[in-house]
Amino acid sequence: MSANRDAKVQLVQDIKERIQNAKSVVLVKFSGLTVAEDTELRREFRKNNVEYKVLKNTLVKRAFNDMGVTDFDDDLNGPTSVAFGADETGASKVIVEAAKKYQDKVSVKSAFVDGGKVDAKGVQELANMPSKEQLIAKMLGSMQAPLTNFVGVLTAMPRGLVVALNAIAEKKAQ
Repeated sequence: MSANRDAKVQLVQDIKERIQNAKSVVLVKFSGLTVAEDTELRREFRKNNVEYKVLKNTLVKRAFNDMGVTDFDDDLNGPTSVAFGADETGASKVIVEAAKKYQDKVSVKSAFVDGGKVDAKGVQELANMPSKEQLIAKMLGSMQAPLTNFVGVLTAMPRGLVVALNAIAEKKAQ
């Protein structure tokens, strides 16, 4: 086997591991981005814990096919970059915002989330969803509110008793 072939086999294996370790994989069509725009886009990806790579379509296709996924064969044509997200919504949010900002230069092709294909419209819906951390925070906040109110009621009772006793004491002192 040639050294070039060995390198490609290793690269396919690396891409396959990234796909398996990511919570979401978004395929992005890009063209005409300036260096400054690309740098800004990559900065946004890093801020959102998303790994963004420009990879050869044939290698990404081979990695998916090795995993038994052939849904992306048609999407892996033309200029394509891949965003590997640490959560289900992070990569989608960055891509959708970039598509709005750079209009004709960046667009969503599709995504791989929870072992299945999500089309461009589904990626838009993912971007509109709150992240897992935000949902947990909302749930904990709603669970904590009744307890806080109950504590307020319990502390108000003795306070009211103290105020009433103090009023009685002042009245008797007169």
